[in-house]
Amino acid sequence: MTAFALYLLLGAFAGILAGLLGVGGGLVLVAALVGLLPLQGVPAESAMHAALATSLASIVVTGLSSARAHHRRGSVAWTSVRWLVPGLLLGAGLGSALAVALPGTVLRWAVAVYCFLAAGQLAFGATRLRAADAGDPNGAGLSAAGLGIGAVSALVGIGGGSMTVPLLIWLGSTPVRAVGTSSACGVFIAIASAAGYAGFGTPEAMPAGSLGYVFLPAAVGVALASVLTAPLGTRIAHRVGATALKRVFAGFLVVVGLFLASGF
Repeated sequence: MTAFALYLLLGAFAGILAGLLGVGGGLVLVAALVGLLPLQGVPAESAMHAALATSLASIVVTGLSSARAHHRRGSVAWTSVRWLVPGLLLGAGLGSALAVALPGTVLRWAVAVYCFLAAGQLAFGATRLRAADAGDPNGAGLSAAGLGIGAVSALVGIGGGSMTVPLLIWLGSTPVRAVGTSSACGVFIAIASAAGYAGFGTPEAMPAGSLGYVFLPAAVGVALASVLTAPLGTRIAHRVGATALKRVFAGFLVVVGLFLASGF
């Protein structure tokens, strides 16, 4: 199987996760890409940075596809998106600037720890302090929360769904509406983060087809497949209770975290 075919398979899986759970696709991509990219000529010392950057670049397209599908079903709270975006953009820019200055080993451990935290959130859920569907969350507090969400997302190569979804549910959104809103927010996180990895870093010996730390052939392959499968995940999310699936995927994230922590 060619490398591009593998990128397509990764994108298909990540797209379904983005539409179905609003969480997890980026973490899977990072873990897979950190193993695959050195086979394409990415230097070992740059593999973690490139995996994060390439994952985020592909999430731009994945998020657009998922957000469009959710918008058609009326499950994107655009009021919440508008309040979150300023913090998300600033945080993602700062997070990517920090990431390019950190050693790959530190980033690997950061992603591994985040996998364990995301697994715990998926397995045990979030506590609601307001009644479900209490209205779309809004206000300056969301912008402040967006700063942290954007920064962490840039550091671990994700669209932020594992933070945005539980936050919105905690503030009163229904789960499906929280996932749809998170998909839209992920687009802004990914754009700012990928731009940071492309512009702030000065990597050496990256292969042809790279833009800073972003390896474009992998980003394109993942994105092409994710565009097709994200709406499928969205349709499933609107039809099937995902509690059991989330717990299964939580176990999978633990495995991903152990894989990264081991340094393979």
